[in-house]
Amino acid sequence: MRVNQNDRQLKLADRARTRVLRMARDGGCFIGAAMSCVDILAVLYGGALRVSPASPDDPGRDLFFLSKGHAVPALYGVLAEAGWFDPVRLDGHLKPSDLVYWHPNRALPGVEFHSGSLGHGLPLALGAAMDIRLRGGGNRAVVLTGDGEWDEGSNWEALLVASARKLHELVVIIDRNGFQANMRTEDLVPLEPLRDKLRAFGAAVRRGDGHSLAWLSRAMRAVPFVPGRPSVIIADTVRGRGLPSLEARADTWFLKIDEAEYAILMEELKRTAKGGLA
Repeated sequence: MRVNQNDRQLKLADRARTRVLRMARDGGCFIGAAMSCVDILAVLYGGALRVSPASPDDPGRDLFFLSKGHAVPALYGVLAEAGWFDPVRLDGHLKPSDLVYWHPNRALPGVEFHSGSLGHGLPLALGAAMDIRLRGGGNRAVVLTGDGEWDEGSNWEALLVASARKLHELVVIIDRNGFQANMRTEDLVPLEPLRDKLRAFGAAVRRGDGHSLAWLSRAMRAVPFVPGRPSVIIADTVRGRGLPSLEARADTWFLKIDEAEYAILMEELKRTAKGGLA
């Protein structure tokens, strides 16, 4: 079963990356931030989250919040490929004919909440986790943040409250790609030693390769890492993952490409794909 799930996640990640690349062609998108978190989302929607497009309003479902809302092409791509909505809808990216735009939109199946103002997703997930606790539910509130977001005091305040309330229903994943906008995080407001800081705020923390589907899957199966404490996963990633010519570059925060560039990058993406692309 695990082999099949891993294969599904690989294909989901590869196909979602092609969707992101098409959105960079169709109006442009924050491609670097999206590509860095595709593998994380593929693991979540490839089996780690207790969610299903067949019952999207199940009160016992896990709740997912994409706090780094500018990376929404990755979420849209994964949701489309995982069966939440027809991938054809992504052809309407940034067009008045549909609602596929810059940040998560609840009008699309699978999107729990609008986001985009950095530092807001974790407080929202905190509220959801508190609601789960009050209802006696067994589900979880999972939030994916960018690393640059941790310059925001609202994240640290939310983590303090989660620790004080012993909310092991809360799972935080940090996409640690080392960049925020067009510069490195450590050149603006250094975050390291990040694991030590998070632990000091009461979280149980694990850190590992954010592009290893196996590691990410093991980490999600292990939550809560410590009963009575929020779990934080620091996923070390690479901006622009899957497109070596764009990886780890400050200038790939946002990208709009033409047809010729699209063709070149698609061939590059096919060479790096592990799950197979036609």
